Amino acid sequence: MNTTNPANPPGRPPSPAAAAPGDLQTYVRILVARKWVIAGILGAFLVGTLVFTLRQPRIYDATCSIIIDISAPKFLDDKQVQQIADPGAGGYWASREYFETELRVIESRAVALRVVDTLAPVPQQGEDPAAARERAAREALDAVRLEPVRESRVVKLIAEDQDPQRAAMLANTFADAYIAETLANRSITAENASHWLTMQLADLSGKLQQTGDRLFAFKKEHDILSTSWEDRQNMVSQRLVSINEALTKARIKTAEIEAKNEQLRDLGEALSGGTETEIVEQAAAIEGLEELVRRYYDIKSGCADEATRYLPDHPKLVACNERVKAIVEGLRDGARSVYTSSQRDLLEARRTETNLVRLLDETKHDSFHFNQYEREYSELKRSYDSNARLYEILLNRSKDAGLAGMLQMSNARILDRAQPRSTPVKPNLKRNFGIAFFLGLLAGIAVAFSLEFLDTSISTQDQIEEQLGLSMLGIIPEIDTKGTSKPELVVHAQPKSAVAECLRVIRTNVLFMSPERPLRTILITSSGPGEGKTMTSVTLAQAMAESGSRVLLVDSDMRRPRLHSVLGCDNSKGLSSVILDESSLEEACHPTEIANLSVLPCGPLPPNPAELLHTESFGRVLKRIAGSYDRMVFDSPPVGVVSDALVLSTLVDGTVLVLKAGVTSRDLARRVVRSLAGVNARLFGAILNEIDVTRGRYGYTYFQYGYTYGQQAEKPGELEPT
Repeated sequence: MNTTNPANPPGRPPSPAAAAPGDLQTYVRILVARKWVIAGILGAFLVGTLVFTLRQPRIYDATCSIIIDISAPKFLDDKQVQQIADPGAGGYWASREYFETELRVIESRAVALRVVDTLAPVPQQGEDPAAARERAAREALDAVRLEPVRESRVVKLIAEDQDPQRAAMLANTFADAYIAETLANRSITAENASHWLTMQLADLSGKLQQTGDRLFAFKKEHDILSTSWEDRQNMVSQRLVSINEALTKARIKTAEIEAKNEQLRDLGEALSGGTETEIVEQAAAIEGLEELVRRYYDIKSGCADEATRYLPDHPKLVACNERVKAIVEGLRDGARSVYTSSQRDLLEARRTETNLVRLLDETKHDSFHFNQYEREYSELKRSYDSNARLYEILLNRSKDAGLAGMLQMSNARILDRAQPRSTPVKPNLKRNFGIAFFLGLLAGIAVAFSLEFLDTSISTQDQIEEQLGLSMLGIIPEIDTKGTSKPELVVHAQPKSAVAECLRVIRTNVLFMSPERPLRTILITSSGPGEGKTMTSVTLAQAMAESGSRVLLVDSDMRRPRLHSVLGCDNSKGLSSVILDESSLEEACHPTEIANLSVLPCGPLPPNPAELLHTESFGRVLKRIAGSYDRMVFDSPPVGVVSDALVLSTLVDGTVLVLKAGVTSRDLARRVVRSLAGVNARLFGAILNEIDVTRGRYGYTYFQYGYTYGQQAEKPGELEPT
């Protein structure tokens, strides 16, 4: 009687990868379903926070503002007095490091001990004074905190205490102690620097005296006391230059005189044997004889004139010629005189040159002598100058250290002193409640999701479709048992209820699972006991009977039958009696108070129900029932417990699996689906039973609508498939 629908292979749950990821609506449903868990955890956090806050002591704070400068105020000229302790460079990062260092100084043990010494706390009974001082310092540090003001040099020093007056006093005392600590550090630094500088000055004074004595002895030894060593070197250098220049000029003059002598010697030889004309021409080239040559030409010109007027023997002409001869002879004498004078000049020039060469050698010797001692003198002079400069620097720094030690100016000053506050800052109930609300809500949501993810039961349609691979035939809400003794008859007793409407939806979905041929036999089973298969069988049979079909409700659970007690019929004869031919079908079937609905109870419990269902007699019974009724609904045992339902599933037109919302395990449901698929059962789908639609956990809140739309009773046969 069973045929498998190839379009809907039973028992083949999809792989996990095929399941669609949860969306925002799923998360909202989880939060709504677990709203009481979230509310309980949130309430616990808020109550705990309230109790904790009210039990906390009241804490008051006081704020003292401090301005921290990089350097202390200066009342003296920087050129005269310099800083002994350099605060560092003025760059951004250097300033940042400086301020961070000052903040650590404020929070230091040294400042805390100054505060303790000022406040003078009372030691505890039997406590050592030193230990009490250290304990009080730690408590003072724990009671204060620093808050630098952004983009400024202002630091807020905040003290907290149960007494507002003590909080203000603690903040102000910390500020005063910090300023006193900076002054003490500056004073100690200046004192140490002054002491060190004094020692260095004494040592350097002896070194300066020694180097000065050695330099004086060197100058005295080398006769350079009147002038400095550099002046002596400059004088020698200038003398060398002068002598070189004079020697060069002397040599040039000697060369000129030698050239002149050579010329005069050649002219003298020409004058001694030459003609009158040659003598005059040669004499014209000698410097100093120009006047005689001019007179020669004048007289010679006069004689030429006389020769034109007189005879050669004329006395005037003879006298004129004699004068010409005298001039020529004077030219010879003049040439010899010039040559003699030139010889004397040459001798003098050579003597001058010789003297200059000797003087140059002496000057060079003096220069070499100075160069020989220059290194020693330079070392002595450099050592002396270095010691003198260092002594001068240390002397100035020693004066600066003395003045800095006397200047009691700090780089920090108080901007606003702390004042007591009338309102406490702790405990902050509003802030604590805000944090508690956030943490409680976060913890509640985390617990809600944890419970949801740890819940392995079937709860939603998505789980049925994605994890079991089954169609969702419908849901059955929780039945309100108030006012009725038999909740299984709710469809008949309350036809307009939400449960009745749900069963009609399930009826329609089941009947339309086989539109090609009429669906006659339907098996209702579950994965485990107590999941509502019997109630589902009864209510579904009622819904089918409402439509006008003749329905037989068969109790095939031969282990724990319940239909006879639900419908109030005799169980002495039933299915087992009919199968064993101990009773006829007409005798075993009982009509019910519901029109078109009959019931075939289980009858006496057989010792071997599964084997009884395998018999041919059971097959004949099914055929006889099919001839008398339009629909047959079988209530069977759970598949996960016994094999009866597996046997029946192979003999009916289709099987419906009932799952109890929030109870049925997913693993058990998957095993049941695989078992039914293993016997090739035609599995129509699953029904999710006992859903609390008022909680909205499963996404079925629309059932609260009440199904008031359409008050007309369902007409018989209107949902029958054609």
